[in-house]
Amino acid sequence: MGNGDAYPPAKRPEDLSRFVVERLNASDVDGLVALYEPDAVLALADGSMAVGASQIRAAYEQMVGGLPVMEPGEQQPTLVSSELALMSSRLRNGTVTAEVARRQADGTWLWILDQPMIAR
Repeated sequence: MGNGDAYPPAKRPEDLSRFVVERLNASDVDGLVALYEPDAVLALADGSMAVGASQIRAAYEQMVGGLPVMEPGEQQPTLVSSELALMSSRLRNGTVTAEVARRQADGTWLWILDQPMIAR
């Protein structure tokens, strides 16, 4: 399942990281949710998880209002095996992220697992 026609698709897994920064800075909750598969999992800062599009939407609705401007982190090399990709970035504040994306039937990529703060 792709992310619809409203947003450019992630043609490479690395596109997802760029899109999340752009959409966080624009407070674009719909655009953020479009980066995930419908049953994806997003780890939250309090240790809980948002599972599925509606919970991910609710999490981003709470998040975007108080966020400072995000800057792209240093993308680490992406590991791709067949239809899965493991990505990681080191943000400017020292936080390390980890994400898993899956190639969709149309060749685009969506996140299935997102851990925005694995280490600091």
